[in-house]
Amino acid sequence: MEINGLPLHALVVHAAVVFGPLAGLTGLAHALVPRWRDRLRWPLVVAVLVATVAIWVAYLSGEQLEEANQYGGPLAELLETHEDRAGVLRLSTTGFAVVAVASAWLHGRTGAVRVVLSVLVAAGAALTLVYAVLTGDAGAQIAWYGTKG
Repeated sequence: MEINGLPLHALVVHAAVVFGPLAGLTGLAHALVPRWRDRLRWPLVVAVLVATVAIWVAYLSGEQLEEANQYGGPLAELLETHEDRAGVLRLSTTGFAVVAVASAWLHGRTGAVRVVLSVLVAAGAALTLVYAVLTGDAGAQIAWYGTKG
């Protein structure tokens, strides 16, 4: 799919690389700074849901882009790395979204429930943050392959 001649993937990845790390950082702050937890719960939910949608659309549009183009040689290796990382990012962000929504919904709980949710939010946030950067880097290597910096 294209918009004004540009592949959808090239457009939507910008939302993924902004909202993925933003959701990750918000999730870490939510989990690690207890006094911010109540104030950050809804911004976290919004950020992680937007990130999840953007990452899924980027994933699906990337599959279409790959089918439309034949990548060979060194680009095939770069594409494989990008796809592998995108698969982890897609699943980790989806899990992070589920946990973030549960944490926001159950924000008044105390004790073990709150601790477990905080640990899961922090883990999902960290994984999403790391894989958003790694996936974006692998995609940028494909986009800028052959250019000199």
